[in-house]
Amino acid sequence: MNFNATLIGQTIAFIIFVWFTRTYIWPFIITAMNERETRIADGLAAAEKGQAALVEAEAQKAELIEEGKQQAAEIVSQGQKRHDELVEAAKGDGQSEKEKILAAAQAEIEQQRTQAREELRAQVAALAVAGAEQILMREVDQNAHNEVLGKISADL
Repeated sequence: MNFNATLIGQTIAFIIFVWFTRTYIWPFIITAMNERETRIADGLAAAEKGQAALVEAEAQKAELIEEGKQQAAEIVSQGQKRHDELVEAAKGDGQSEKEKILAAAQAEIEQQRTQAREELRAQVAALAVAGAEQILMREVDQNAHNEVLGKISADL
C-alpha cells in the first residue's frame, strides 16, 4: 500500500465530507445558532428593560412613600388643630356654663335669703305682737316687762 495514495484518498474523502457538511448540515447549525443568539439577545434586552423598570418602580415607590408621609403628617397636623379647636370650644362652653350655673346659684341664694328675711320679719312681728299682748294684759311692771323680753329673745 502506497502512503501517497492513502493520503490522497483520505484527502478526497475529507473534501467530500466537508462539502457535504457545508451543503446540508452547516445551514441548520448556523440557523439554530442564529436563533439562539437572537433569543439570548432578546432575553438580555428584556432583562435590561426589566432592570430599568425596576429602578423606575423603586423611584416611584420612594416618591409615593414620601407623599404618603407628607399626607399623614398633614392629617395629623389637621387633627391636632381640630383637637385644639375643640378643646378651646369646650373650655368656652364650660366657662359660659359655669357662669350660668353661678348666676343661677346666686339668684337662688338671693331668693332664699330674701325669703328667710321675710319669714324672720313675720316671726319677729308675730313675737312682737304676742309680747305686746302679754305686756298689755298684765300691769305695767318692770320685772314682768323684762321677763317677757327674755322669753321673746329666747324664742328668736
